[in-house]
Amino acid sequence: MSWTADQSSFAELLRAQAPHLLPQVGDINATGSELPHGTTIVAVKYPGGVLIAGDRRATQGNMIASRDVQKVYITDDYTATGIAGTAAIAVEFARLYAVELEHYEKLEGIALSFPGKVNRLANMVRGNLGAALQGFVALPLLVGYDRDDADPADAGRIVSFDAAGGWNIEEEGYHSVGSGSLFARSSLKKLYPSVTDAESALGAAIEALYDAADDDSATGGPDLVRGIFPTAVTIGAEGAEEITAERIAELARAVIANREQTSLRRNHGPHTDIREQS
Repeated sequence: MSWTADQSSFAELLRAQAPHLLPQVGDINATGSELPHGTTIVAVKYPGGVLIAGDRRATQGNMIASRDVQKVYITDDYTATGIAGTAAIAVEFARLYAVELEHYEKLEGIALSFPGKVNRLANMVRGNLGAALQGFVALPLLVGYDRDDADPADAGRIVSFDAAGGWNIEEEGYHSVGSGSLFARSSLKKLYPSVTDAESALGAAIEALYDAADDDSATGGPDLVRGIFPTAVTIGAEGAEEITAERIAELARAVIANREQTSLRRNHGPHTDIREQS
């Protein structure tokens, strides 16, 4: 595709004029598993908006490559992404996508519709297919507030992607990607019925990440010693807002304290000795 075919696309501009600036792996001889990987992202829809959160750990094989990676990014006033997979490509995806949306708005004078934003990100993911086949996979989870929805209470959106650029709007109200996604989704399946607003959605997301870290070594849980906690963004009619580190730390400590109390009751609570029943 030539640059003149779609002047509103910054990614197409780079592809035509400076392809070396696009996320790529070139002639790297390493396998994808030998590079740092970001792990678990969760998204939760609530009445009037949507939330996305991510843990902070990056792994390289069986080693912890970093404990404080930023995996969740606000990409414009009404969308945010969290990307799991090869860390370097994931970060470049998020940054390039934010520029793509800004570039379109500057040229056209209006913001992209939410379906348009989904298609732009799908095209970027599809452009990375060659690298994905080599093991350098980066899968985004897109959340946003669709201002064109007639029902503001139902305007939150969660969109997942596959490595070939296929996408799906998640209708269950929650989703997760990354190595700990199976455990996070299982946790959210139980927690989601109690989600009624942004605050309860944040609590559910933190608990889901805690559960994922409990079973998946590549997912980092709240680190009270180093003061490292998940990051999260909410998006509603007023726009995207990053949750403060202090608020997340407060909720994470509450989750840990509650789990400790549950464990104590389980280990030291009343029980019946089966020998007494014989």
